[in-house]
Amino acid sequence: MPISSISARVPRTAHRPIRLAAACIAATLLIPNLPAQDFSHPDTQPAPSAPLIQQANDALAAGDYPAALKILASLNTQTPSNPQILYDLGLTLEALPDTASTSTEARTTNIAPLTPESCYRAAIAADPTFPAPHIALGLLLARTNRFAEARTELIAAAKLPDITPTLAARALRALARLDLNGDPTSPPNPPAASDALLTALKFAPEQPEDILLAAEIAEGDANLPAAEQAYRRYLATAPNDPQAIAALAHVLLAENHPADAETLLVPALAHSPDDPSFTAQLAQAYLDSGDPAKISRATPLVESLHAKVPANPAVTRLLARIYVETGHPDQADPLYASLVAANPDHPDPTLLDAYAETLIRLRRPAAAEKLLKQAVATPSAFPTTAAFADAATHLAFAAAEIDDPKLTLQALAMRAKVQPPSPSSLFLEATANDDLHQSTKAIELYKQFLTTAQGTLPDQESQARQRLAELQRTK
Repeated sequence: MPISSISARVPRTAHRPIRLAAACIAATLLIPNLPAQDFSHPDTQPAPSAPLIQQANDALAAGDYPAALKILASLNTQTPSNPQILYDLGLTLEALPDTASTSTEARTTNIAPLTPESCYRAAIAADPTFPAPHIALGLLLARTNRFAEARTELIAAAKLPDITPTLAARALRALARLDLNGDPTSPPNPPAASDALLTALKFAPEQPEDILLAAEIAEGDANLPAAEQAYRRYLATAPNDPQAIAALAHVLLAENHPADAETLLVPALAHSPDDPSFTAQLAQAYLDSGDPAKISRATPLVESLHAKVPANPAVTRLLARIYVETGHPDQADPLYASLVAANPDHPDPTLLDAYAETLIRLRRPAAAEKLLKQAVATPSAFPTTAAFADAATHLAFAAAEIDDPKLTLQALAMRAKVQPPSPSSLFLEATANDDLHQSTKAIELYKQFLTTAQGTLPDQESQARQRLAELQRTK
């Protein structure tokens, strides 16, 4: 049974709002060598005032974005189709905490409504070959969950012939993030994300953020050794990054390396004692260690966390699981019951399975059977086929406990669609056929079970030998 989602790292936001340093914005504002104004051609816009440009740069350098906005709005009235001014207006609006206060400037510009998006689109319309607004718009669209439009803008930017290496790398990194995360119209595509990142690194040197992105891509592609290596490389550059520590711990636990995860998490939790991810992951490492002394530490660790956040369902679920695994299903029962009751219309099938397993241990197979029937009704709702196979196996066992051999066989047939037989499933199938007086089939299955069990299930093996002998005598 997998640990609940609290033990996984907190996903990072794919695209953070732009908060450019003043110097960075100023550096990209306006080219200083503007041509002199020429009124001999009425179709040529006059160049904006150099003093205004300097004032805008000064305001941006000082972080005075409201002042910069007023100046840029004035510049826009002089040259309404200047792509650089339009782009800088968009950047400035994004740097402001509240664009609702820009109504005065909106009346003095040629852009309606005056928003970062409208400014970037106007800049693109004025000069489609200008890469910067394509990238800025793509990032903005991604942050507002308009993923298909974002991808279009970023791809367009990356293909522009005059794009600088720095901007090309930025567009490709953003595309890599989009491909990694996927969206409602396209599933995650780690190989495409990897290709985009590798292409970006041809344009710009590797940064720590690239190492982190490579780790996330490897993890998304289920390449856990590569993910572990990349997370370790990143932590060598940022050893106290809590999200990266949690991410590496998650990978180590998935690789079944609880000792390595413990080594990572003990100092991390000591440094951040209130971090729920570290607490949950260390409890997971203790549980997976197989060491009774360590396993005993998991319960008080998560009980303390649960006392701090009693309404957190992930922590509640983790504590319930620990109670089951430490031989206290009676304490897990009310916790699981509260979790299932909290979402009766769309229950998590793995939660139903976990609660059902607890009820089986409490010798309440009929109640477990009801939950498991509901869980396996939608196989696609399970995160993995292995999780579905576990639930089907539990249903087969619950049915056997209430003497329903037909349901046992139905559950095992569902399991067989996604997973090969195990010694336990073979034994259940043999006893179900035996109960239905399908003697020939039962004999065959008992033999298969004894061949595969090889001493791992001594009680069931003893029962199988006894029944096999009886069936062969009466045949």
